[in-house]
Amino acid sequence: MEFFYVITNPTKDAELRTARSIKDYLTRHGKTCIVDVGMKKPGKERYTYKEQVKPDVDCIIVLGGDGTLLQAAVDLADRDIPFLGINLGTLGFLAEINRSGTEDALDKLIRGEYEIEKRMMISGQSFGKMGEKDHARALNDIVITRKGSLQILNFNIYVNGQFLHHYHADGMIVSTPTGSTGYNLSTGGPIVEPKAELILLSPICPHSMHSRSIVLSPEDTVTVGIESSRDGEIQEVEAIFDGCHKTILRTGERIEIKKSDKTTGIVKLSQVSFLEVLHRKMID
Repeated sequence: MEFFYVITNPTKDAELRTARSIKDYLTRHGKTCIVDVGMKKPGKERYTYKEQVKPDVDCIIVLGGDGTLLQAAVDLADRDIPFLGINLGTLGFLAEINRSGTEDALDKLIRGEYEIEKRMMISGQSFGKMGEKDHARALNDIVITRKGSLQILNFNIYVNGQFLHHYHADGMIVSTPTGSTGYNLSTGGPIVEPKAELILLSPICPHSMHSRSIVLSPEDTVTVGIESSRDGEIQEVEAIFDGCHKTILRTGERIEIKKSDKTTGIVKLSQVSFLEVLHRKMID
């Protein structure tokens, strides 16, 4: 690897000290490195200014946590560039390198001592009465949840066009294996090895005695149709992609979710395995 691009979370990397330290270290070793200062919009902060990411970038180093890496992975999904996450907070599942291990990680990148894991992504396409409304990708999950006041949602789930179940619940999580340790886990969903390829369906607080998570093939297409409330009123929900991108759905509308044609490459330095990270999380 010769050309590196650093994306940092400025709230965790004060004055970009860690980002600039990485750039200086790589430059001293004859590598090219650019630090992304991000961009701010009213009411919304983005860590990635993707127009600066040139086609010949070999690796994107993400400083912050899993949330920062998720945002970068979705923003740059069409670039096919691997990511290395360096955690500036608590140990994460995606950003597995600690701040103290930064130089050792960079040395391994320079020496070529790494592997790249390809992680499955999902895409969601929403439809209204006039046709397609929105389309976006997610590395972790797409969460369909209520918008506004507390209410029980009513929606139908279809798999490959075949009706599966009618849910009364607070929402539904459609997750990748990478996202199995996120919101899916907090709902009681299964933990999945992140290199696997499958789709997880996990209801959020279902109003039922028998609702469970469902594991589907990566070739399946999941459709979530928004129904009327029990009293016949129009429901309004949000479909949230990796906690960032949002789209509004109303009664009579639907979102179709399937495996994306894009993957996210995660640089693995054989430093910490998924099972070791999982073990640490389980004993915290």
